[in-house]
Amino acid sequence: YYNYFSAKSVEQRKRQDKKDEEAKEMILKAFHFKGKKKGARQIKMTLAGQFQCIFNLKKIRRIMRKFDIVCPIRKANPYRRMMK
Repeated sequence: YYNYFSAKSVEQRKRQDKKDEEAKEMILKAFHFKGKKKGARQIKMTLAGQFQCIFNLKKIRRIMRKFDIVCPIRKANPYRRMMK
């Protein structure tokens, strides 16, 4: 408890938040790349392929969750079920 509120820990959290803000900018660029919204896996591939920037998948998911970046989920095709 006391370690969490120590000056050293507070400073470290501030530095981590600053790094997260920088990573957020890169992730948002990849998220809106070519006008289509993407999920964490496609963001990882876009960052590596187009922006030559490597991020861990867990870090991308953590930052997406932290800043409420949500990928749209594709709806199932109702006509496919009708055909069956």
